Amino acid sequence: MHSEHGEHGFNWLSQIPALEHYPNHVVMAVILCVLLVVTGAIATIKLKAVKDPTVPAGKLTYLNFFEILAEKLYALCVDVMGEHAAEEYFPVIGTLFIFIFTCNLSGLIPGFLPPTDNINVTLAAGTFVFLYYNFHGLKHNGLAYLKHFMGPVWYLAPLMFVIEVVSHFFRPVSLALRLRGNMMGDHAVLGVFLSLVPYLVPVIFYALGVFVAFIQAFVFCLLTMVYINLSIAHDH
Repeated sequence: MHSEHGEHGFNWLSQIPALEHYPNHVVMAVILCVLLVVTGAIATIKLKAVKDPTVPAGKLTYLNFFEILAEKLYALCVDVMGEHAAEEYFPVIGTLFIFIFTCNLSGLIPGFLPPTDNINVTLAAGTFVFLYYNFHGLKHNGLAYLKHFMGPVWYLAPLMFVIEVVSHFFRPVSLALRLRGNMMGDHAVLGVFLSLVPYLVPVIFYALGVFVAFIQAFVFCLLTMVYINLSIAHDH
């Protein structure tokens, strides 16, 4: 833990005696999960209080901001996966996006580290995606799912099987390293400019940080859609 604090600088969570023995990324991820659950509960209560939820408000509100975000993400799911698959898998993809995006944004708060700059968090997310799309591939296609690993011609099947298996096992690692590397780099750049020029200039890098946080969550979920779509396809 001490090496982690020294590498990233000051961390508010390390100042709390009850939490100093727990890894920062675990504590931060748990805190964010609790906040997301509470936020979801508040949104549900607010939505139930609306007389006609199909009529949009006249101004940007807490609810319609997330409605716009959900609509755009769902439209992307439809474009990539089709209407039927989007209906089935959007809840998981939307949850992944919100969790990763929130984790990424937490690194923009001075004194906090984003959980997604730790390989354990990103590899856990990548492993979940790997297990999830393979499970649904088997669920939709049965043992015929294994044909996805065999290639187009039978005499190349042994070679293609090895290549495809290695490729699939590398997917969660690729997802994890891409997300972790970008968030660690973004956090490091922001930290450098905050220490060198603490006024005005860092605003530019905060805006860039929000953009990077969004793009990395977007790319992670887009690749998840592609992997799911490939796994449930009957013809491959």
